[in-house]
Amino acid sequence: MSNALLEVSHATKVFSRGGLLSSRRIVAVNDVSFRIEAARPEIFTIIGESGSGKTTLSRMILNIEQPSAGSLVLDGTDLSTVRSNRDRLAFMHKVQPIFQNPFEAFNPLKQLDRYLFMTRQRFSAAVGQAALEAAVDEALRKVGLSLKEVRHRYPHEMSGGQLQRVAIARALLSSPKLIVADEPVSMVDASLRMSIVNLFRALRDDLGISIIYVTHDLATAYYISDRIMIMQNGRVVESGDARTVLNAPQHPYSQQLRAAVLLPEVTGGTAPANSPST
Repeated sequence: MSNALLEVSHATKVFSRGGLLSSRRIVAVNDVSFRIEAARPEIFTIIGESGSGKTTLSRMILNIEQPSAGSLVLDGTDLSTVRSNRDRLAFMHKVQPIFQNPFEAFNPLKQLDRYLFMTRQRFSAAVGQAALEAAVDEALRKVGLSLKEVRHRYPHEMSGGQLQRVAIARALLSSPKLIVADEPVSMVDASLRMSIVNLFRALRDDLGISIIYVTHDLATAYYISDRIMIMQNGRVVESGDARTVLNAPQHPYSQQLRAAVLLPEVTGGTAPANSPST
């Protein structure tokens, strides 16, 4: 069996709400398992409505939340052992987040190029301003921007689409193996959503980065995904090849989601680019 970039095994997350006399358990993620192979970069999409557990699961993958049971192993490292600052830096070198609202990802009083320079310095031993600027400019050009366009600008001076691209460029500065993108286009103008989605495909194809795409949007999931996993009330109800599942869902909840969205028909058995074999 090939090595796993990420292996999630029977992951469960339980939250307690209320006081000592009226405490109740909320099972946000319930016995979830999947793996992403190191040798086969892919876009793995986690789909579900609000309350399905998809965001809690993504926070567990990012090591923000700890599982109540089960395990998560990234590139051979059990996330439960990531404790020291050195361990966390090594972890973030391999996995980077892209969050829903790009305007919340940056301090409005801080220039964007400062963020990019600091990120590069944190993850690279490269010295010298020229080398630093070259690395930042290269990352920005991968997302369709340049250091010239971003230099000395504040978040409010950029559009939502531009700012999300800066957030992606910032993630690329650590040369990650995995990006976890939680609803990354839900707050971007509709005319710009496909450009962000196409950028994720380019990161997979050109840079070999696997992406966990967390969304409730079946339309973009249909277009972008190699595999999908559909969650309801913390459980996985269906998973597999994206087009196979979305064209002919078997679980009633999957069918309900499919019925609510008009998806394009597939002709000739066309699959997403780089789709893994089943």
